[in-house]
Amino acid sequence: MTKRTASKYKVNRRLGVNLWGRAKSPINKRDYGPGQHGQRRKKPSDYGVQLMAKQKLRAYYGNISEKQFYRYYEEAGRRRGDTSENLIELLERRLDSVIYRLKFAVTPFAARQFVSHGHILVNGKRVNIPSYQVRDGDIIEVREKSKQIAALLDAAQSAERDVPEYLEVDHRAMKGRYIRAPKLVDVPYPVQMEPNLVVEFYSR
Repeated sequence: MTKRTASKYKVNRRLGVNLWGRAKSPINKRDYGPGQHGQRRKKPSDYGVQLMAKQKLRAYYGNISEKQFYRYYEEAGRRRGDTSENLIELLERRLDSVIYRLKFAVTPFAARQFVSHGHILVNGKRVNIPSYQVRDGDIIEVREKSKQIAALLDAAQSAERDVPEYLEVDHRAMKGRYIRAPKLVDVPYPVQMEPNLVVEFYSR
């Protein structure tokens, strides 16, 4: 495992979960925190629980910056309905999140890179902004010149994940459709996510 790849998975040991459900995660071999005091476990405070919930959700989506993540929280609060559900919807509408869900990339990090390198079309137009908000009914497809990229083909054939029901995909054509925004229960997280605690964290 390269140093760069290993650093991505450090968050798994720090949070004590296999965040993306991957077989190569180091927590599968060492299920304790990093460092010389990593095996010491103490019960976290309420603040610590809320902070961990926030860090877990932020890291899952490719380690979004704190500033950008907070903006999602503010936007979720401005919308009608449950703030925690709105937060999940905004995160799942990110173009890089959709690419990951459609199995066009093996990790959220790879999905972000795939988008930023200009390999993706949305409704026939090239979009290279990972945070672009996909709308219901949008058609997402891989550019013709990019359809034979080895990493893309490997991701599409991977058995690690299934494509969720709120998306449609044709891996032969490398094309998908965003059907609807998901609720928290619809999102196939490998670990338990608690966006309500994230809302509590920012509401303190």
